[in-house]
Amino acid sequence: MKKKLLNFCRSRSGADNISEALFCSKKAKLFCFGLLIAAAVTFFDLLTKKLVFSMLDELGSINPEIQVFDFFSLVKVWNRGVSFGMFNQLENSQIIFVLLQGGIGLGLVFWLWCNQKLHFSIALGLIIGGAFGNVIDRLKNGAVADFLDFHLFGYHWPAFNLADSAVFIGVAILLLDDLIFSKKCLK
Repeated sequence: MKKKLLNFCRSRSGADNISEALFCSKKAKLFCFGLLIAAAVTFFDLLTKKLVFSMLDELGSINPEIQVFDFFSLVKVWNRGVSFGMFNQLENSQIIFVLLQGGIGLGLVFWLWCNQKLHFSIALGLIIGGAFGNVIDRLKNGAVADFLDFHLFGYHWPAFNLADSAVFIGVAILLLDDLIFSKKCLK
C-alpha cells in the first residue's frame, strides 16, 4: 500500500518520498492554508465570545448591553436556532444542528482538499472556521453566543458573532467567483 501511495505521489509531484510529495504540492499548501484560516477563525470566534460575554456578565443586569456607537452595541444573546433565531423552538434542535453543521463542515474540508485556487482556500477556510466555531459553542453551551448588534435608521439586524461574519464573507467570495470568474471562462 505504501509503495502504491509513493508511486502515486511521485507521478504527481516528482518527489522521492510521501511527505515531500504531500507538502510540496500546490494542492497540499492550499489545503493547509485553508485549515490555518479555519483554525484562526474558530479560535478568535470562541475567544471573542468568551471575552465579550465576560464583560457583559460583569454588568450584572438581566439584559446587559454596551453601546459602542449610536448604531452598534454589544449584547448577550443565546441563539438556540439558526440564522436570526429561526427554529429556536424545534425539538432536539441542538442535536440536529450539530450534526448538520458538523457534516457540512466536513464536506467543506473535503472540498478544500480538492481545491486548486487560493481564493477558494480562503473562502472555504472562513466558512469551515465559522461552522466549527458555532458547533463547538453549541456543544459547549447548548446554544450559539451572539453579541454583535447593529441598528440603524429604525432597522435592527439580529445579533450575530465572528463565526457568522466569517461564513458570510466566505460565501460572498464563492458567489463572486461564480458570478465573475465563471463568466470569463465561458467567453
